[in-house]
Amino acid sequence: MLRSRKLLTATAIVFSHLASSAIAASGDAWDEFAKDVAAKCAVLAEGRIEQPKVVVDPFGTESYGVAILTGKAVGADAVVSSICVYDKKSQTAEIGGELPADQVTISIP
Repeated sequence: MLRSRKLLTATAIVFSHLASSAIAASGDAWDEFAKDVAAKCAVLAEGRIEQPKVVVDPFGTESYGVAILTGKAVGADAVVSSICVYDKKSQTAEIGGELPADQVTISIP
């Protein structure tokens, strides 16, 4: 009886910790995450894409945030898109090359 009570208590502690972590990692925290990804990726697009529209995957992967930037290529009439990857640990971003509209079609409202 004592052993099952200890197991029940330990299980309750673990689940309450997991629940509080999930709550802490929702709402405002995810909004701030998306804003940081968008801001860092937009800076990297400077000189490549004029006034890029940025769409951020709201959660990303376990390790990375992901965004797609699209707009008019600097110095050209072509519309291009780029993929940006944000390292959640280091909070730094990297951007890929320009993908022309005939290869990738992105429609952002």
